[in-house]
Formats: sequence, structure tokens, C-alpha cells
Amino acid sequence: MPLPFLTADRTFEAADESALPYDDRERWRRPYRPGPWRVGVAALVLLVASFVLFAAVAIALADSVSSAVAVLVTALVVIAAALRMLRMGVWVSGRGLRHVGFLVTRTVPWSRVVSVRTAQQPVRWLGLPRTVQGQALALVRKDRPAEDTPPLLTTHTLDFLSRPAAFDRAADTVEAWAAECGRGHGRG
Repeated sequence: MPLPFLTADRTFEAADESALPYDDRERWRRPYRPGPWRVGVAALVLLVASFVLFAAVAIALADSVSSAVAVLVTALVVIAAALRMLRMGVWVSGRGLRHVGFLVTRTVPWSRVVSVRTAQQPVRWLGLPRTVQGQALALVRKDRPAEDTPPLLTTHTLDFLSRPAAFDRAADTVEAWAAECGRGHGRG
């Protein structure tokens, strides 16, 4: 069963003449693949969910239906969390840029984007409070100061940890989307 949110479109990785090789630019797409750390953590969470589902079946066979339903709901929450973790990241379309977090999704139309650029700065390591020196893809918006906007991508997230070339490719692609789609809104 194909999982379209798990893979990026292959044409982003191919050296192509245009930065945006799609006819249907209104479809939301992630311009990079989820990193091996993100996929590995999600796989471990799904493994835990399988054990919880097995426990729900065992509890149901022991004639405790209400407890089995509670454990089943717990397993479904764990599965939903693993799938949401796989969806996290930056998504682009002709309409704007979408930053999908674990609990919150923010969408910014291209008309409000001033620029998207890579900067060397302290970044959070794996989303924890500890910061390290790294690169970040920063979004500058018309309606907000740059300090209030968290970075879109960093070199120290689950997607790009120990993969600087993948970060550079993803950052270049998001910047190309911003440059191309931003032109359609009267900016150059």
C-alpha cells in the first residue's frame, strides 16, 4: 500500500530544467523525503501500537470489553501520533507554504511571504531546548517580525540530522518555490 505522505516526489531530486516541474501546482507536496530518524522513530511507535493492539485482543478475550475498548482507543491514538509524526515538515503548493507541526499546522499564502532564505544560526537539536550551531531555512513574512517566526527547516531535525546535502536540496527547493510562486503575486 503506497503511503504518499511518506515519500517526496522523485522529480525534486532529479536535475531538471525548471525548479518547479509540476503541471498541478495547487497540490500540496513535501519537497523532500522524511529522514531515516523520523521514519525509524515512527516505526518504533507503530511497533508499540501493535503490542497495545495485541493487548486489546487479549483483554477482550478475557471478557472485559470496556477495558479492551479503552486499550483499543489508546492504540489508535498511538497510531495517529505515528502517522502525524510522518506528516510533519514543510509542504508547498501554488497557494502557499505550509509548516506542519505535531499539534499545529500553519499555512502562509505566497502573497504574505517576503523571502525564504538559509541562515547560519543556533538551532534546536531534535526540537529539544538545547541549541547547537547549524543552518536554518527562515521565513520572512510581511505581517510578522522575523524573530517571531520559527525556522521552517534546520540541519538538526529528525529529517536532516547528519544529512547536510539533503538539507541543502530541500532548502533550495523551498526557496525556488518561494521565488517562482512569489513572482505571481507581483513581487520579483
